[in-house]
Amino acid sequence: MSSGKSIFLGLIEQLLNAKSLSRIDTKSYLFILAVILALLCVGLNASTIYPIDRAQMLKEGRFDFKVEFDRQIKSGDFKVLINGKDYKEVFKKQGEFIENEDNLNASALVVKEVFIAKEGNYKVEVVVDGKKDEVNWQVYAPALKPKAKNVILFVGDGLSVAHRTGARILSKGVSEGKANGRLTIDDFPYMAFIGTSGTDSIATDSANSMSAYMTGHKSGVNAMGVYVSRAKDSLNHPKQETLGELIRRTSDKSFGIVSDAELEDATPAAVVAHTRRRSDKEKIVDMFYGVKPDVMLGGGSAYFLPKSVPGSKRKDDIDYVAKFQQDGYALATDAASLKEAKSKTDKLLGLFHLGNMDGVLDRKFLKNDVTKKFPNQPDLTEMTSAALEVLSKNKNGFFLMVEGALIDKASHPLDWDRALYDTIMFDKCVAIAKEFAKTHPDTLIIVTGDHTHGVSIIGTIDDEKKGDMRERVGVYADAGFPNYQDIDKDGYPDTPDVSKRLAVFANNFPDYYETFRPKLDAQFVPAVRNEKGEYVANEAYKNVEGAVFREGNIPRNTDTGVHSVDDMIVQAFGPGGEAIKGYMDNTELFRVIVDALALGKAKK
Repeated sequence: MSSGKSIFLGLIEQLLNAKSLSRIDTKSYLFILAVILALLCVGLNASTIYPIDRAQMLKEGRFDFKVEFDRQIKSGDFKVLINGKDYKEVFKKQGEFIENEDNLNASALVVKEVFIAKEGNYKVEVVVDGKKDEVNWQVYAPALKPKAKNVILFVGDGLSVAHRTGARILSKGVSEGKANGRLTIDDFPYMAFIGTSGTDSIATDSANSMSAYMTGHKSGVNAMGVYVSRAKDSLNHPKQETLGELIRRTSDKSFGIVSDAELEDATPAAVVAHTRRRSDKEKIVDMFYGVKPDVMLGGGSAYFLPKSVPGSKRKDDIDYVAKFQQDGYALATDAASLKEAKSKTDKLLGLFHLGNMDGVLDRKFLKNDVTKKFPNQPDLTEMTSAALEVLSKNKNGFFLMVEGALIDKASHPLDWDRALYDTIMFDKCVAIAKEFAKTHPDTLIIVTGDHTHGVSIIGTIDDEKKGDMRERVGVYADAGFPNYQDIDKDGYPDTPDVSKRLAVFANNFPDYYETFRPKLDAQFVPAVRNEKGEYVANEAYKNVEGAVFREGNIPRNTDTGVHSVDDMIVQAFGPGGEAIKGYMDNTELFRVIVDALALGKAKK
C-alpha cells in the first residue's frame, strides 16, 4: 500500500472511530479534514513502480520492471509510459498482466529481464483512472575505456572505525600517544563515507547493503538482487542484474568469491543471487551453479552436499560438489588441498566447513575445542592468495570479492577479542592484494564494509587496579596503554588475555553479564531464550568473578547486538580509485567498479 493511501485511510479511520465530534477537539478535526482534502486534491498513489524513484542504472543493464496496482483492475484500465512512449516500445517486450496477484485482490504488470538502450533521464508514468504515479530513473553509459584490468573488493562485514583502531593497537602497539605501526588500509589514498540504508529502513543488514554494491540498486532487509515487492514467493520479486551476471554477460573476465562465512551467506551470495529471503541458502547454491564463479572459497558445504550425506542441509539429492567437479572445478577441503590445487586449475571450489569457518583466535592461538571438527582450515589470507593465483591466469583480468565475515560474526555477540583478531586477519589479506598490485599495477583495490556496529573503545581494563571489575575500567588519564605483546612478530598479540587490555563496549545489547574478560573457551553467548521466548542474560557467565549484569536496551526478542546506522568508510588504491570521495550512497560503488573495468558493453 502506498504511504499516501495509508495516511488517508488512517485519517478516515480516526474520524469514523469518533462516535461524536466531542471525541475530537475542533482544531484537530479541522486539521484532519484539511489533510484529507489535500490528499484528495493531489490524488492518491494508485501504484508502486519498480525500479524505484531515483534509481540509477547501467545502459543495457538487465532488470525486471514491475507495477503493483493497489486494487484489482482490468488489463485495459491503465497506461505505462516511459518518456511519453508506451513501455512496450521502449522495452521491445510485452509484459504479463496479472489480474489478481497472489490472491491479494490487486493487479500487477511484470516485464522480466528488460533494459534501457540509451543513456539519459527517464520519467516512468503509470496512469489509472486519471490518477498518475511516476518515478524518475537515470541511465548511464558504460565507460569507453577501462581504468583497471582487475578489481579486488574487500568487504569487512560490520567493519567499524573501532575495529580498525583496535586492530591497529593490538597488532602494532601504541606508545606516547603514537601508533607504533600502521595497518595496510591506513595508507590507501582515496576515502569516502558511504550511506547504507535500504528501501525499507535506515538500519540495514548484510544482504541488502551488499546487494547495493553488487547491483547498483537499493533493496530491503534480508533481500539481495531484487526489489522488495508484495510477492509471496521469495524468488518472485523484481530482479536486478548482479555484478557476477554482468561480468558473465558482457566480458571475458573471471570472477571469484572468498569468504570465511558460508558461501551462501548474505555477502558472498549477493555477488550472484536474487531472493527476498537471505535464508534461501539451498536455492542460492542453485544460483551459484547458474552463474559459475571461477573461484569459490569458504564455508557452507552443508548446502552443496546431497541430503544423504551426514551434515547436509539440503532437502534433495542434488550433489553440487560433484556437479562443479564435473564442470572442471578442482575441489579443496582443507588448507593442504587448497595449496595443492591452486596452481593446477583455473576453476576452484573450496569448501572448508559445513557452516561458517572458525576464527583466527580459536584456530591459531587458543587451539580450543571449537576447531576440532575441522582442524585444518585455511586462513582467509591463504584463500585470498589462492584466489589471486587462479584468477590472474585469465589474460582478460578478473573481479574478486573477499569478505572478512567473522568480524561481524563475533561483533554481534559482543566478543571483541575475536572480532579484532579477525580484523587483523582481514588487513593482512589487503596487504596480500597490495603486494599483488606491485606486479599488476592495473589493479584497483577497494576496502569497505557492508554496515557498521555500534562499538567503541573507551580506555583499558587493568587487573592490577583494586576494586570490582567496573572500577578497573580506566578512562582518560587512568586508561594509560594496554600491555599486549607480539614477541614472535606475526602481527597478532600472542594472547588476548593480558592484564591490561582494551575496554571495548557496544552501545546496544540484550540483557547480559559483562565479564570484562576475553572468552577463551568459545565465542561469547550473551543471551539465551527463556520459556516466554524472550532473550535473557546467559547465567553461564553470572558467577564469573566481577561479572556485572547489564540490562539490555534493544527488544527482548533480540539475542545479540545489532548493526548501527553509522556511515561506512570506503577506501581505494589503484587506477579508478579517484572516484571514491566525499559522501557516497552504497549503490554508487557498483558504478565505480563497472567504470573501472568498463563493463556493460556487449561481447563482440
